[in-house]
Parts: sequence; structure tokens; C-alpha cells
Amino acid sequence: VQLQASGGGLVQAGGSLRLSCAASTSIFSTYGMAWYRQAPGKERELVARISSVGGTDVVDSVKGRFTISRDNAKKTVYLQMYSLKPEDTAVYYCNVRIRQINYWGQGTLVTVSS
Repeated sequence: VQLQASGGGLVQAGGSLRLSCAASTSIFSTYGMAWYRQAPGKERELVARISSVGGTDVVDSVKGRFTISRDNAKKTVYLQMYSLKPEDTAVYYCNVRIRQINYWGQGTLVTVSS
């Protein structure tokens, strides 16, 4: 399974970005997906997740600002980010867990300037 993340970049506080993660697996629609992030000097943390049938959950720190979605036909999961804050600066990783094995994308850097 390969995951290819894209969409990161430099944005001013209050701006928006949309991250994409394309999966290589033909069984994409069967599994839940997630976005994690890792800020400099910090541990990787869960940001949002979406089930195989579209149920979503986001952590409190991004609630109301970030939305996760998926397009099973395109085998892609998205993270729409609004009202970005400097503390959102991190490398963002997409994730899928298949048969107790975690697969990670290569990460995409989001930098939010104040």
C-alpha cells in the first residue's frame, strides 16, 4: 500500500489549505483513513479520521476549522483546513491501518505564518 500526500505549503494565519492523500490500494474503500501531524519537537498526533462509510471525527483543537472527507472512486482522502493558526504548523501524514499494519504517506509540510 502506498499513500501519496500533497497540498502542503506556506500560508498566512487565517488562510486555508486542502491536503490530499491518494492511495494505491484497490481496497481503499474498505478501510478508515486518518490524518496525523507532527510539529517540530513534538510527538505525532491524530488530527482527523474518517470511517469506510464516511463517519468523521476531528480532535478538539481543530474542530470547526478542519474537515476530513474521502472520494472512494479516486481512492483519495482530503483534509480541508480553514482559519489556520501558527500552531497548526507541522508535517501532516495520512494513515491507513490494514490488518493491524499501519501505512503512512510521506508527509506534507504545512507552515502557517503569523
